[in-house]
Amino acid sequence: MKKSSFHFDGEEDPIKLLLTCAINITMNPGYAGRSELPDNLKSLFRPCAMMVPEYPLIAEIYLYSVGYEDARALSKKITTSLRLSSEQLSSQFHYDFGMRGLKAILTAAGQLKRVMLSVKEDFVIMRALMDVNIPKFTANDIPLFYGITGDLFPGIKLPDPDTAALVNSIKLICEKLNLVSSDSFI
Repeated sequence: MKKSSFHFDGEEDPIKLLLTCAINITMNPGYAGRSELPDNLKSLFRPCAMMVPEYPLIAEIYLYSVGYEDARALSKKITTSLRLSSEQLSSQFHYDFGMRGLKAILTAAGQLKRVMLSVKEDFVIMRALMDVNIPKFTANDIPLFYGITGDLFPGIKLPDPDTAALVNSIKLICEKLNLVSSDSFI
């Protein structure tokens, strides 16, 4: 109605309207933990369609912004690893290969780029993929993920991170709590 003000619920003073201001609700009801809006609230908003985000382009722009020179090729490798992981790995509630997973990998890649200045970009991205994903995978999915990344990054063998102090601490705590410290648990 393009009014500049309106009276709300019988109030004396009108409420001023700014035409440049709007309320939007982003819904993704099929996503974990989300529920539908009640019908009485839903009727107050107009539905609109959203496009599926273009993950490779988002990743490419982010990688360029944090200093990667080969961002286009690397972004395709990252998004391909996420797609293949979602298709080939087991279905676990805590796995997330969507935008949240992509953002975690990109953030790690940006932080590693600042620290690993003289290392080839392929190695840095591979390290980010491993650091973000391996801790959340089940023991059966880890070899499958190594296969996916091995195909995407041929010839790249990352050195194992130095986790001796962490592993020793885990073993000691397991011993104190009477837990079995198997390799897959550690």
